[in-house]
Amino acid sequence: MPLVKVPAPVEPLWHEWDRKAQKSGLRHTVYAVNGDQYTGEWQDNLKHGKGTQLWKRTGAIYKGDWKFGKRDGYGSYSVPDPVTKEYKKVYTGWWKNDKKCGYGTTFYPGGEYYEGEWSGGQRSGWGRMYYGDGSIYEGQWLRDRPCGQGMLRLPNENRYEGGWKEGKKHGPGKFFYLDTGQLFEGVWAADIPKYGTMIDFGRDEAPTPTQYPIPKIELADPDGVLEEAQAMFDDSQK
Repeated sequence: MPLVKVPAPVEPLWHEWDRKAQKSGLRHTVYAVNGDQYTGEWQDNLKHGKGTQLWKRTGAIYKGDWKFGKRDGYGSYSVPDPVTKEYKKVYTGWWKNDKKCGYGTTFYPGGEYYEGEWSGGQRSGWGRMYYGDGSIYEGQWLRDRPCGQGMLRLPNENRYEGGWKEGKKHGPGKFFYLDTGQLFEGVWAADIPKYGTMIDFGRDEAPTPTQYPIPKIELADPDGVLEEAQAMFDDSQK
């Protein structure tokens, strides 16, 4: 019986087109089953290079760099205003492994915004936060909260400079009461001043100075008093 040669199966053209697109980095649009849309560059069937992602459910848009299916590099994330439907930027800056990482700016509701360093999607490193009441914090952050050394300036120009921990004043610091012309220097714990000294500071230029200046008090052993207070504070933190 003669042998019959069976022809090799013909590969669909779209397989060839897909391979060419992946190799060349051509831009094309892909729609997900849930309606999400991505237009941009691909590599090995993953978003890779420059591209724009639109999430249908929320209407959010990301425009920027991708790396093996995740936001990685520089890009901006925007959402539509619920009333005007116009797009408002939420974050512009650097990403790594699909999270904010590096330098970037985030815009919050009510006009607040943060510009500075990020790590793993949280404010970490150096940064400046502008609050809705007019206050500004500038300094170190850790896990999305002020931590380390930083300065908080209030709307009336009074300010605190010193240590922070878990978003609260903690450790040695100075509080400048520029409205009354006074300066408190001491040690804080969880936002509460534990001990310190208050002196007149710029009282002649203060808009609302106290009625009387702070009297000078002479201690027989001021260093000893501070050392004792520091020791008591250290014991309370153990």
